[in-house]
Amino acid sequence: MELGSLLDFIKNKNILVTGATGFLAKIFVEKILRVQPNVKKLYLLLRAPDTKTATQRLHNEIIGKDLFRVLREKWGARMNSIMSEKLTVVPGDISKEDLGLQDSDLREEILSQVDVIVNLAATTNFDERYDVAIGLNTMGAKYVLSFAKLCVKLKVLVHISTAYVWGEKEGLLLEHPCLMGQSLNGTPGLDIETEIRIANEEVRRLRSEHASEAAITLALKDFGLKRASVYGWPNTYVFTKAMGEMLIGELRGNLPVVILRPTIITSTYKEPFPGWVEGIRTIDSVAVGYGKGKLTFFLCDVEAIVDIVPADMVVNAIIAAMAAHANEPGEVIYQVGSSVSNPVKYNDLHDYGFRYFTRKPWINKDGKPVTVKKVTVMSSMDSFHRYMTLRYLLFLKGLEVVNMAFCQYFEGTYTNISRKIKFVMRLVELYRPYLFFKGVFDDMNTEKLRMAVKETTTEADMFYFDPKIIDWEDYFMNIHIAGVVKYVFK
Repeated sequence: MELGSLLDFIKNKNILVTGATGFLAKIFVEKILRVQPNVKKLYLLLRAPDTKTATQRLHNEIIGKDLFRVLREKWGARMNSIMSEKLTVVPGDISKEDLGLQDSDLREEILSQVDVIVNLAATTNFDERYDVAIGLNTMGAKYVLSFAKLCVKLKVLVHISTAYVWGEKEGLLLEHPCLMGQSLNGTPGLDIETEIRIANEEVRRLRSEHASEAAITLALKDFGLKRASVYGWPNTYVFTKAMGEMLIGELRGNLPVVILRPTIITSTYKEPFPGWVEGIRTIDSVAVGYGKGKLTFFLCDVEAIVDIVPADMVVNAIIAAMAAHANEPGEVIYQVGSSVSNPVKYNDLHDYGFRYFTRKPWINKDGKPVTVKKVTVMSSMDSFHRYMTLRYLLFLKGLEVVNMAFCQYFEGTYTNISRKIKFVMRLVELYRPYLFFKGVFDDMNTEKLRMAVKETTTEADMFYFDPKIIDWEDYFMNIHIAGVVKYVFK
């Protein structure tokens, strides 16, 4: 690969970014504006009914964030005028044909001007309603591809997927495509049109029975998990993302397409500043619970590799891939992670968390520091089930000796405890595949891209995405956990 200058590639380009309010999308937008202010325009597609609502979301959920403070300091009073010139909000919805665009003039402008599309729109909820997940992750990929084919100047489409389209497979997981109709467990008959149809039929059936919206949502969550398990995927998210990849591979024609599969994305490593994170991301829910003293046990294989990659490295890989494959018909897959070149284990994360919160305990709402202890680690699902059963039985035993006058109170308590146990069990089942994951993600294509950036550009320091440079102890102890405490703890 001969890349030349990545900054020159971005210069004077029009880029359409879907899912613009998402965590990764915001970092992508900030990076482009900061390193190449001569980008022509960033079209930001946001789910909104009109331009006014989309503009409000732009200010509240994107440029108003602390992430953009470096730009605010750099541009000062010119910030608003530069943003107005460089950013165009696009009200739409990728789960609809033509991306749900209502403004015909804006649609024609994008179709005639856009050079690059980066599809970052998705629902990343493992426990999403099946109809919603298919609409965004599967049909959304198809609709973005269809729109891309109409863009007369388009040089490349970059679709962001996930490395976990591999499900629970073990060993070295290659940068190979998800082939149309191919299941992970060998079960035949996977047909995307059928999945869409039965999802819609299930919605109609539930509504015909006058089920409440809450009941419909729960039923469709269960239905999605069931459909995923039929074909070997552990949850609705990765199943629908895999089907999205299948559609792109089947329908892309001669369009230059990059499918980029990050692993578990964590806070920024370096830019625009270390430790920025938003929302409770996958492994951060553990940090929050542990730091607040609410997590007393943890379920995992402590020797299992947890594949994580900082968000700014993912963004740099996206930009490098854009430049590398512009005007090159075909599909290339990049898996962006750390499990092959710089692995970290759950046991390491456990140690970093204990040491961090011992040195810098969380101060609770009463002004008192929370004392953390090393958690009890359960290394199998059987041990976890025994633990939860024992807790439940001890609670029931306690009820037996309570005076009858308090029965009504404890009936409510019993219901709440039962509900909490069911909730915990559901969460554990959702996350189980990643707590005992036995695969590592090949990144040979990504390594070639890294080498091309180092050898054929002068901007390797600006567009870094080599996980080998990360000292995980330093990253977690001084960057990531501190970022989670600052931006996520409430």
